Amino acid sequence: MGMIKSGLAMLKVLESWGVDHIYGIPGGSINSLMSALYEERNTIKYIQVRHEEVGAIAASVDAKLTGKIGVCFGSAGPGSTHLFNGLYDAQLDHAPVLAIIGQVASTAMNYDSFQELNENPMFADVSIYNRTVMTPESLPYIIDEAVRRAYKYKGVAVVTIPVNLGLIDIDEDYFSSAINYRKSILMPDSKDISEAVTLILKAKRPVLYVGQGIKGASQEAIKLAKHYSMPIISSVMAKGIIPDDTANYMGTAARVASKPANEALSESDLILFTGSDFPFAKFFFPKNAKFIQIDTDSSKLGKRHKTDVAILADAKEAMKLLKVEAEAKPAGRWYNANIKNRKNWQEWLQSFSCSNAIPLRPEPVFKEINRIANDDAIFITDVGNVTIFAVRMLKMNGKQKFSTSGFFATMGYGVSGGIAAKLSYPKRQVFTLNGDGAFSMVMQDIITQVKYNLPIINIVFSNNSLGFIDAEQEDSKQEKYGVDLASADYAKAAEAMGAKGYTVTKREQLKSVFDKAKNSKIPVVIDIKITNNRPFPAEDMVLDLEKYKRKEVDAFIKRYEVKNMPVLKDLL
Repeated sequence: MGMIKSGLAMLKVLESWGVDHIYGIPGGSINSLMSALYEERNTIKYIQVRHEEVGAIAASVDAKLTGKIGVCFGSAGPGSTHLFNGLYDAQLDHAPVLAIIGQVASTAMNYDSFQELNENPMFADVSIYNRTVMTPESLPYIIDEAVRRAYKYKGVAVVTIPVNLGLIDIDEDYFSSAINYRKSILMPDSKDISEAVTLILKAKRPVLYVGQGIKGASQEAIKLAKHYSMPIISSVMAKGIIPDDTANYMGTAARVASKPANEALSESDLILFTGSDFPFAKFFFPKNAKFIQIDTDSSKLGKRHKTDVAILADAKEAMKLLKVEAEAKPAGRWYNANIKNRKNWQEWLQSFSCSNAIPLRPEPVFKEINRIANDDAIFITDVGNVTIFAVRMLKMNGKQKFSTSGFFATMGYGVSGGIAAKLSYPKRQVFTLNGDGAFSMVMQDIITQVKYNLPIINIVFSNNSLGFIDAEQEDSKQEKYGVDLASADYAKAAEAMGAKGYTVTKREQLKSVFDKAKNSKIPVVIDIKITNNRPFPAEDMVLDLEKYKRKEVDAFIKRYEVKNMPVLKDLL
């Protein structure tokens, strides 16, 4: 039997699980990992980020886009604490991620050594598995266990490694369990299916609400909704799963939402809730609506709304059975009114696509994004007003991919996630959509895109404001404070880091700039100066004369230019 360094054995275990790149920054307490990465440089690519937060977010995005575990590392002390933003994003969006944490040598632990922290309790809350390696022989075993747990529980596994242990030779008798990893399909109970169909057939205003749990089952969702004449509404995380040109797809719900989706929910009497853990159900789902829930996690059933029928099952299989259980339900006033409402909304959005307003409106920008986007493009969207723009205006075809920070909603997601998307899908076109506040948090990692020759199209919507928070302060009727941002020339900053940079202030510049961006062989940053006008507040519309005074409705119509936009119940 031969011998192998413990740290190298650890990397070979990760290779067996399909890991081919790892994010991080070197440090004294992580140098045994760096030594192993050097030995395995032809099979596992080390990606040097400029901030550990970027690496952790990138690892989370890897997992969300591919379903494979994402891996990042941080050295003892500040290297490890910088990881938290990305790790919490992975935890809350149920993405399998492994974080390798450096520690001082085992012989220096508990001596208050330089950069020594008691790291295990620090990571207890964010992790589903959290261990400190005690012997060199156990290192490959613990890594293998960590990956298994991350997949099983769809969360973050943390392994802390004293730096000296990875450099010690161990017997080459370690093994990986990757070859034994299996996924199973959870089939629904026929009784639950029958009860659910009974409710659907009785409902007068049913809707199908879908989350990211229906990935790979878009056609089943569309066929089911058409069969029972239900409008489809999705979570933000499910953006792109249902093609945007689907006639009965109303869009997303809540604040980051479309008008027809929120109105359909508010008027519904039955919600078929599938593959989602929508946190705003309390505010946007009618309390008295009948509720059918499909999920593979029994702990989610009944969590967000009083549930009449709970179906513990794979969403795809459950939706297939729901469709064949009964004859089709013909379209009536409810279904047709929603189709009209959606059409009106889409026409209203489209009406601004040729606006010459200065500063620019976002609609002409998205017209260009949709024009140059490839059929399999990937869109990584940061957090803020840009998220609202993206879910409303990106015209996705079902083959493209979309990702954002859902539950944690961390800014800095765009540039970081773009790196992950291009590394995981090097042949696909990648866009990052960023507000200026979010972009400036992580803009230093444009250098990382340049270093690894990742031709990503980074779009910055510069409105000199934290616009999303600006609107929240407006809603709470407080003085706006701390939300204004100093302006910057992000195009010049990008050029200084080796990327191509373009500044856009007028609509007539857009076509030429986007054509250049599409054909660029290096990263591009397009800094677009847009208006700070608030996006249409679909979560708080003042259009219904039964709820508001004529004066209030007229003021709302004037502010948001929504003349001749009906309320759903007026179409019923």
